[in-house]
Amino acid sequence: MIAVITGDIIASRKVLNQDEWLVPLKSLLNEWGKRPGDWDLERGDFFQLEVKNPEDALKRALEIKALIKKVVPLDVRMAIGIGVKTYSGESISESNGEAFIYSGEKFDMLDKENITLGIRSSFGDFDEEMNLYLKLAGTFMNKWTVPSAELMEIVLRNPDVTQEEIGKRLGIKQNSVSGRWNRAYVNEILEVERMYRKKIKKLLG
Repeated sequence: MIAVITGDIIASRKVLNQDEWLVPLKSLLNEWGKRPGDWDLERGDFFQLEVKNPEDALKRALEIKALIKKVVPLDVRMAIGIGVKTYSGESISESNGEAFIYSGEKFDMLDKENITLGIRSSFGDFDEEMNLYLKLAGTFMNKWTVPSAELMEIVLRNPDVTQEEIGKRLGIKQNSVSGRWNRAYVNEILEVERMYRKKIKKLLG
């Protein structure tokens, strides 16, 4: 069982310097695998990523979201598919299996469902519950400001980081960190990620 994230960058053509988001995104994806077998970018703003451990998929998606939201006016649409991989191609676009199909099908539904992050698997009850959580979380994730996205990125990539350490990294006082923390809904986002991890671990045994 694997997970596949299919995504595209919203409003990418409104950013004159594409390297502002493209270079950091490629760097992040490179940390998780090799191009083009594990991930690839097509048409400039469409991407796919294979996640070997499905438990990590939502955290990866959230890291991509935080990275992209640091560049105004960008956002990102993503669909996570969870399932069996039946064929490994030289590039991710040639690979196949449930995870790829589910990810593609969910991605095609995102606009219709008016969401920017969704999940599809063979576990219907799990999908229904997690998609509700993600829809609610999306109401504030989609409104992340650049400072909120910067803070969220640090927290996701450094789970044990303290607010004092965040303040030093961002060059702000701890009470300012606390304000940003609340405005970014960090605790709520992390709770959703933990719930996803707990449920998918149980489902996959």
